[in-house]
Amino acid sequence: MEVINTTGRRKAAVARLYMKAGSGNIIINGKDYKEYFPQDNIRFNIDDPLNIAESSKIYDLRVNVKGGGFKGQAEAIRLAISKALVIVNEDIKTSLKVKKYLTRDSRVVERKKYGKPKARKSFQFSKR
Repeated sequence: MEVINTTGRRKAAVARLYMKAGSGNIIINGKDYKEYFPQDNIRFNIDDPLNIAESSKIYDLRVNVKGGGFKGQAEAIRLAISKALVIVNEDIKTSLKVKKYLTRDSRVVERKKYGKPKARKSFQFSKR
């Protein structure tokens, strides 16, 4: 199997994934993913598509991720993993689509408008 290259995005985070046949190692920005994401609930985002496809010990994943926070990065990686698994096996597309793992979440931070301190917040109003 050759190397499969996919990308995933969420908010300001961009993840580039390189997947090849191996023993189940997941390296994120040069670190093991358990070291990069110490929280269990965040690691679940990365593990779940692999568990749905029953291929957690089949592929080695190398991920470069930048931008955003840890939650946005984890969800960007989840999208990249899901896309790569669909390239390998088209049959798992429906089970990943039911969990909405193949959908790019387009919600991003609203831009700040002039004359306001934030995007929608207004300065305090005084009648007198």
